[in-house]
Amino acid sequence: GIGAKCDSWPAELSGGRQQRAAIARALCMQPRALLFDEPTSALDPELEQEVIRVIRDLAEEGRTMILVTHDMRMARDLSTHTIFLHQGLVEEQGPPSQLFANAQSARLRQFLSHSDTA
Repeated sequence: GIGAKCDSWPAELSGGRQQRAAIARALCMQPRALLFDEPTSALDPELEQEVIRVIRDLAEEGRTMILVTHDMRMARDLSTHTIFLHQGLVEEQGPPSQLFANAQSARLRQFLSHSDTA
């Protein structure tokens, strides 16, 4: 696990380990909320799943998180409230069950048609 790498420099860690180390550092500060900005965007699928597992565990603990992502499957599966932005404005928001199953805006429907949320 990541504990075996406690003496390593960030450049010596894989992308997934770097993300997990960053999450651990943030948690040490006991924040009221965590912000994730595209936490899986540059990771290969195997490492991506490791990071998603950490974020899922935090969600199950009841942690407050703001997650910016283009990974619609992760957004659908992990969020309790989803906001879809288009050109910097809120296009649609609500519970993920509503947004992903019954999108109201044409832009969100178009965006979801190109994502892997089946």
